Amino acid sequence: MTAATVDLSLGETHWRATRKAMTRLVPLMCAIYFMSFIDRTNVALAKSALATDLGISAAAYGLGAGIFFVGYALLEVPSNLAAHRVGPRVWIARIAVTWGVLSTAMMFVQGEWSFYILRVLLGVAEAGLFPALMYMVTLWFAPKDRAVAVGWIYTAPPIALIIGNPLGAGLMQLGGIGGMHGWQWMFMLEGLPTIAVGIILFFKLPNRPSEVKWLTPQEAQTLEAHAVIDTHGDADLTSTHWFAALKRPVTVLIALVYFLNQAAFVGLYFFTPSIVGQMHVKSPLLVGLLSSCVGIGFLIGVLTLPRIHRRINNDCGFFGILTAGVVVAACTFIAARNQATQITLLGITGFFAGGILPSYWTVAMKRLQGVQAAAGLAFINMIGLLGGFVGPYLFGLAETITGRSDSGFNVVVVASVLGLCLVPLLAKAIRAAERPVPATGNGAQLKTSKS
Repeated sequence: MTAATVDLSLGETHWRATRKAMTRLVPLMCAIYFMSFIDRTNVALAKSALATDLGISAAAYGLGAGIFFVGYALLEVPSNLAAHRVGPRVWIARIAVTWGVLSTAMMFVQGEWSFYILRVLLGVAEAGLFPALMYMVTLWFAPKDRAVAVGWIYTAPPIALIIGNPLGAGLMQLGGIGGMHGWQWMFMLEGLPTIAVGIILFFKLPNRPSEVKWLTPQEAQTLEAHAVIDTHGDADLTSTHWFAALKRPVTVLIALVYFLNQAAFVGLYFFTPSIVGQMHVKSPLLVGLLSSCVGIGFLIGVLTLPRIHRRINNDCGFFGILTAGVVVAACTFIAARNQATQITLLGITGFFAGGILPSYWTVAMKRLQGVQAAAGLAFINMIGLLGGFVGPYLFGLAETITGRSDSGFNVVVVASVLGLCLVPLLAKAIRAAERPVPATGNGAQLKTSKS
């Protein structure tokens, strides 16, 4: 058998193994991320009811919606290092069960302070979920396949928005049954299934390719080999000195761009039901259905944009185009007066602001591996989550000042323009990181320094 024949056979084996992993592993990852988004965002539908039943103001709601991300952010890095230590399966299952319990406990909110406390605890419980999923991607998929894998995982949030808004609105109609408010029924009936999903993942979610029976030994070996070798085998990338990943300019700049994206996008989807409600839509169910427009745009974005990115070599040029799209869509929304046009523009904003998210992670994962991937990806997500706190808080302040939920679109414009300004700096940092430098050791070979 010739070397070319061997290479072709190994390539076919890797393709077949990757396809199996996409089919068997990614749906499990999508399921838990779907549940996290349902439990994280259902509070948006309860905003008006919490104001009526408990006196929670728009500013207090914005603080409570965003403060979830503070507890989440502070524990991102230690949580993902724990995932690296004990294995993603155990850690992700633990996260799901504890946050399911706390999401259910949201039914016992009595006022502003209990609202704040439970939102913080919910964030603490969920800390590390998304970077743990991204860390699993680095263990299973070669870099060229990660954009598609991450894109599929990112279908979970928009589907959660599309399904969750009408579902939550429907559950809210149970108010009065058993002496409970509709929002109490919603928190309970959407929190309990998460506990069940966490238990299922404990038994079904594998850590590495070598642990599963649905791959042959050769398929498992080639998956693990490509996941490591395609990151160029740089010893620094698998170093236990994980703190170095947090100091790299590319890592820091991606985190800052992600922060601004999340300030804009998280604020938007937490306030979309309120924005729709102020369009003189009276039916809660219709508010839920129309609010799904952001999720529809988001879903179309994550299904199409990662595949386009896969064919484009200029990562930062791609970032720039999509970020500019957010700016244009948001400015057009502010200028529009027709409600049907505004609903459409909510979806277009979701397309650009949400569709870009998988690309952030694929660019970061090119430069992080092993324990540094666990730490670096968690750091990026931690900074982004702080944006998730800032965005809803600013949206709430804007509504309090103006009396209009849609005034938060000014936050979207400002955050996106600032993100657009950072893209050239990121491009410069990537070029500097990829500049060849003299290698130490034998000979005068060159190696590429990766951020």
